[in-house]
Formats: sequence, structure tokens, C-alpha cells
Amino acid sequence: MPKGSPQLTAAREEEIVNACERLYAKMCFKDITLLHISQETSFTRTSIYNYFTTKEEIFLALFKKEYDRWNKDLLKILKEEIVSPEILADRLSSSLQKRIQLLKLLSMNVYDMEAHSRPEMLYRFKLSYGKAINAVRQLFIKILPSEKEAETALFSFLPFMNGIYPYCHATAKQIEAMKKAGIEYSQKTVYDLTYNFLCNILRK
Repeated sequence: MPKGSPQLTAAREEEIVNACERLYAKMCFKDITLLHISQETSFTRTSIYNYFTTKEEIFLALFKKEYDRWNKDLLKILKEEIVSPEILADRLSSSLQKRIQLLKLLSMNVYDMEAHSRPEMLYRFKLSYGKAINAVRQLFIKILPSEKEAETALFSFLPFMNGIYPYCHATAKQIEAMKKAGIEYSQKTVYDLTYNFLCNILRK
């Protein structure tokens, strides 16, 4: 780790993560290299190793950033008076509709990201991830009659989140292949799919 204040280190890490985020908007994970990232920053590729040891660590930091963004929305929802499954479904669905990048990252191989990251980087990520999970758990407890049912709903919702992105963001290549294969495809939004799913698991 380079010498310098924690604030300076955090600022440099953020510059690297922001560069990765810009690249991820136009390139796929496997095509992005540390050289690409360095070209988007004021750092050389070698200098990046002072802050992140692998590309996966940078993506894990971006993943953490997405959970931090979602956590802000979840905390706002927790402060609201939620009186029905439909209201909660609407609030959560709207929050996820704004977090397309989070869902895109979830659809990737998270195991590889975690496996190729140092324990301290994984710990930072898990803190943000854990806050989101706990916030959703507390929201479900507001609606469902018992904590056990809230926990069951939570562990139905989490796998759903992991898989929703491809259903809402099929590429032109995928759509053409489905068409040739005789598969009927209808574009759905994150909001619509999430709202319907949540209404189904929260109505008791």
C-alpha cells in the first residue's frame, strides 16, 4: 500500500473504480484489462497495483459502490410507513430499476470476483452487501407476520436478484438467436418483473 493519508488513498482508489465503471458501460468484463483502466486514470498500470492487485478487486470495489448506492435508497424506504405488500413492492422495484449496474454485476460470476480478491477487499464488500441484506430483511418484517416468513421471502428474493438482469437486457444477438430458435421474447423492465415477484412472495 502506498504511503499517504487515508483520504488520499481513498481518492486514488475512487479514481480507479470510476475509470472501471466508465469502461464497464461500453465493454464487457472479460475484455477490460488493467491497462485499459490505467489509460482512463492518471496512473500507470504498475501504479494501480499499489491499490488493487487484480482486475477482480477493482470490480469488487465497484460492486461495493453499487451496494452503497442502493443502501441509501433502502434506508429512505425503511423510514417510510409501509402499509401494504404493493407499496413495498413498488418502493423496492423502483430502487432496483435505478440500479441496473448492480444487477449486471450480480449476473456475473461473483465467485471469481471474490476468489481473486484479498480478504480485506472482500471484507469491505461484505460490509456493504450485509447492510443491504439487513435492510431488505427489515422491510419484509414490516409486512410479513413473522421473522421466519420474512427470512423465507428474503432468500427467495436474493436468487431472483441474481438472475433478473439477462431477462431485462437481452442483446440484439441474443434476441436474434431466440427468434431463430422459435423462442417468444418480450422485453420486460426490472420494475415490472420485480414488482410482480415481490407481490407474489409478500401477499400472505
